[in-house]
Amino acid sequence: MSSPAAAGGDHGNIALAVREADLLLPAPNDDGDDHILAGVVGKHWVPADEKEILASKECGAGRPPLLYRTFRVKGMLINLYRFLTLIRVMVVILFFTWRMEHRDSDSMWLWWISVVGDFWFGLTWLLNQLTKLKPRKCVPKLSKLREQFDLSDGISNLPILDVFITTCDPVGEPMLYTMNSVLSILATDYPAEKYTTYFSDDGGSLIHYEGLLETAKFAALWVPFCRKHCVEPRAPENYFGRNVRRYTGNTPNEFIDDHRRMRAEYEDLKSRLDGLSAVIMKRSEAFNNTNTKEGHVNATWMSDGTQWQGTWIEQSKGHMKGNHPAICKVMLNQPSNDPELGMPASSDHPLDLSAVDVRLPTLVYLAREKRPQYSHRKKEGALNVQLRVSALLSNAPFIINFDCDHYVNNSQAFRAAMCFMLDPRDGDDTAFVQFPQRFDDVDPTDCYCNHNRMFFDATLLGLNGIQGPSFIGTGCMFRRAALYGADPPQWRPDDAKANVLHMPTIFGKSTSFINSVPAAANQERSLASPTTIVDETELASVMTGVYEDGTEWGNDVGWVYNIATEDVVTGFRLHRAGWISTYCAMEPDAFRGTAPINLTARLYQILRWSGGSLEMFFSRFCPLLAGRRIHPVQRIAYFNMTIYPVSSFFLVMYDLYPVMWLLHGQFYIQRPFQTFAVFVVVVIATAELIGMVEIKWSGLTLLDWFRSEQLYIIGTTGVYPTAMLHVLLRFLGLKGVSFKVTAKKLTGGARERLAELYDVQWVPLLVPTTVVIAVNVVSIGVAAGKAIAGRWSAAQVAWAATGLLFNMWMLLLLYPFVLGIMGRWSKRPYILFVLLAAVGAATASVYVAIARSM
Repeated sequence: MSSPAAAGGDHGNIALAVREADLLLPAPNDDGDDHILAGVVGKHWVPADEKEILASKECGAGRPPLLYRTFRVKGMLINLYRFLTLIRVMVVILFFTWRMEHRDSDSMWLWWISVVGDFWFGLTWLLNQLTKLKPRKCVPKLSKLREQFDLSDGISNLPILDVFITTCDPVGEPMLYTMNSVLSILATDYPAEKYTTYFSDDGGSLIHYEGLLETAKFAALWVPFCRKHCVEPRAPENYFGRNVRRYTGNTPNEFIDDHRRMRAEYEDLKSRLDGLSAVIMKRSEAFNNTNTKEGHVNATWMSDGTQWQGTWIEQSKGHMKGNHPAICKVMLNQPSNDPELGMPASSDHPLDLSAVDVRLPTLVYLAREKRPQYSHRKKEGALNVQLRVSALLSNAPFIINFDCDHYVNNSQAFRAAMCFMLDPRDGDDTAFVQFPQRFDDVDPTDCYCNHNRMFFDATLLGLNGIQGPSFIGTGCMFRRAALYGADPPQWRPDDAKANVLHMPTIFGKSTSFINSVPAAANQERSLASPTTIVDETELASVMTGVYEDGTEWGNDVGWVYNIATEDVVTGFRLHRAGWISTYCAMEPDAFRGTAPINLTARLYQILRWSGGSLEMFFSRFCPLLAGRRIHPVQRIAYFNMTIYPVSSFFLVMYDLYPVMWLLHGQFYIQRPFQTFAVFVVVVIATAELIGMVEIKWSGLTLLDWFRSEQLYIIGTTGVYPTAMLHVLLRFLGLKGVSFKVTAKKLTGGARERLAELYDVQWVPLLVPTTVVIAVNVVSIGVAAGKAIAGRWSAAQVAWAATGLLFNMWMLLLLYPFVLGIMGRWSKRPYILFVLLAAVGAATASVYVAIARSM
């Protein structure tokens, strides 16, 4: 990050004459309609909605405009993809049939395991392919949204929106990340009077509360600055950290000075946030020293001289971590409905905001009550409390949720999601709009596949052509009525109204909340209720731990409880009810976040996902038990999402087969081996060929595909078996494996953050994969020793070389894992190759010595 003094040097990097329209790509064949923030379509995609567009135009001015475009893969490419899939299915069937006709092996029990494994891999691959045979891209038409909802007098008729952001630990989740997320939300390009941000502090810490106060003060300058100069992205840490930015505002002559002043203000904010802990400690000590009343406890004190209700610095009864009352405070009041221009520049106002709307959206701090006798349900419990509190304060029909380390990277993202929710075709049946997860500061080669592009840009595009993507935890806009358990319009009886059963046994005993439920389905509401008229007692009641007892919260209402992958299960519950969803990728990315960068953190993340997926399969949310409302192929997609860890059993066995073959001289799982080898090569080759076509239409690279393959093998050798053990323990009534939440570390820049790549944390989770690597290296050494010792004929050497290709391929796929456990030595990869060669040579030498001595 450059210093503030260097800001003036940005002159040469800012294209002053460039307008926003020149930065963004047009949607093809859209009559020039939407060249603003259209998703990148790509040369292999063509429009799939020409008939709908034509019908809309023929209906005339009385019909609402279509708010998004749909694109499909070009016929030649997708048909080739489908043809190759059919060819591979035929090859797999022939392979399986041939194996059943030739039941000849050196070990029949291993042969049966291998046959079952072949069947399993073939079946799961086919089911996975079925979900990707009809990929779709959906592109929002933001200009049409503006034409329909933004009036000429500056007033907007867009629906109101509630934004949820959740955090818990200011250490594990650094506050600077969290406050940047808040600032990016407050500065997004959505009418200020139309949305409310709810900041959930699950730790109930004063440092978060006062940090949010400081952030709200800074937002009074930052948000107008973003509006004045069309700043992107609108998270200051990420904006100031980029060296080259194209200017798209209307006042280029003022930008350099404004930029320098804002950067200085932001550095002051960072200093204040860094010093908050010390300030609170010092203040509390001073108050406690002056308060010597009998029975006094060492409380934590707010700046206004009142005791903090949440967690105290020194743990005390009623104010301990996990044991404190509910807190709800409005930090920024609801703005007026009319634009308010700011002040001209002066000694007290560093920026000229006389032509800028300076209103800020409503901001609410809340910390739910926590008591030791109640289960707090982690993140999903906090989201459900936000759902109830927001219903009493603003009750917006739409909700978007964020993790605290994700920020708005594209200020048009909220409007883009609204294009799908409000579209006249199927908007009313859309439960949620999911954006992809993109990350900053991932190492250049993405060695641990943090970006996971094969999932986000291939699998989810395939689901977009069925019933829609799954919910993936953050960056997702929901329809509130769907979260409440309402049926989508297409599944409601003709005489039914758009409501849900508002009974205490479902929603709890809050009369105010129950009364708010019918209004939640009214997406035409464009004005929020004043936040000052809510009864504080009623507000506190919906934040208590006891409120959900005897209700459907966490079951059929809100976010689902008791499963590690609560996001996938919640999305499944909505799809099972008949709702659809939409996947929306934008350029620039809608949201960006922070990913785990070292090997251990990444593996624990994968463990949480895979363990939660298996839990879902063996729960009442098993996809096989869903009703008729879910699309058949969507059911298959969820089946694959929940059962994939089982593949690890067969793959680990395959990893160990070459060892038995080499140790026994001639050991074959299948005879005749020559035909078996040919089948295996053809099956693998067709799979790789299909993968090449897939990365073509999805717009990915060979590296993206190969990283995905590596991550899969790393997961199946160590992580997925642990996930299976977790489910087995849970089935036996035991606690199971502990899933660790990924902690985020705050560093001074990308270089320091990338240093975490070389941090090694040895945990039992690393052992199985390490054993597989050692076994494959030793196998190569034994094979070389047998060849040198003359124990093999020329034909045996040839077939051994064929088998050893599998060992070498496995080592190549496990290469990122080996680098991860090498730590800082991995900066010199040649050391790894020298080490592996040395181990192989040593093994061969030992075998030769033993063979000649016998």
